[in-house]
Amino acid sequence: MAKMSDEQVAAVLDRAVAGINPVLEALAQRDPLGLKRHTFHEDEHTDSRLQRVLHLLAQGLDVTDWPGTLGWTQRSMNSRADWWISRIGTINTVAVAYPGVFGGWTRRLPLASLLGFANQAIVLVAIAREYGVTDRGHQVQLLASVLCGRDVPAAVVDGDAEDLEPDQREGTTLIGAIWDIAKIMRGLSDEFDRRPQPLLPLRMLAYIPVVGAPVTYIGERLALSQATRRGRRWIADHPAAVSRRPS
Repeated sequence: MAKMSDEQVAAVLDRAVAGINPVLEALAQRDPLGLKRHTFHEDEHTDSRLQRVLHLLAQGLDVTDWPGTLGWTQRSMNSRADWWISRIGTINTVAVAYPGVFGGWTRRLPLASLLGFANQAIVLVAIAREYGVTDRGHQVQLLASVLCGRDVPAAVVDGDAEDLEPDQREGTTLIGAIWDIAKIMRGLSDEFDRRPQPLLPLRMLAYIPVVGAPVTYIGERLALSQATRRGRRWIADHPAAVSRRPS
């Protein structure tokens, strides 16, 4: 099979980024119970049992510093980027590691590599947004560099992919998002081995039944850390990609 061109890789990554950004926005903005709003005031609502319960729940949410809460506004830019890595990256990595519980036979499928690739893409776009890399073309270039080892010129990124509709965006969960993005990225199977990988000893241990899942989790967490370090370095080396500075 012929090696994919930069244009082909950029086209797939562009479709993936078009799906990732709306999901991240929904995760940050979604507040169906108004709990985020409650974090900005100290009124315990002693006159309303329901409001008092909501206020207590809001305090618990604020402890997590979820985007849109008071705690989130008090975080620095670097701290916000770290939040996506530690919170969202952890949840997604559980999904990546799960197939390993069935042992080595699952390694015959590209599922673990595919989900790992998608997980790193989601987290990289999340931290890029916090550093002001909001242009989709620049985000595609970032993913191409970190995950595929390709220096894709801006000229080959056409940005034709359509973003998710608002109703699709609102109904998306984290686990659902990683699966949806993984399906988009199936065409990049030749690129999977280029992404930051778990250490070789951990990849070998992942073949062992039962322990495969926790070993894969550890390996993918380390690989994600490496990917985010590369992503931050790419952003620092491409100041022109930064379109804004978050407040």
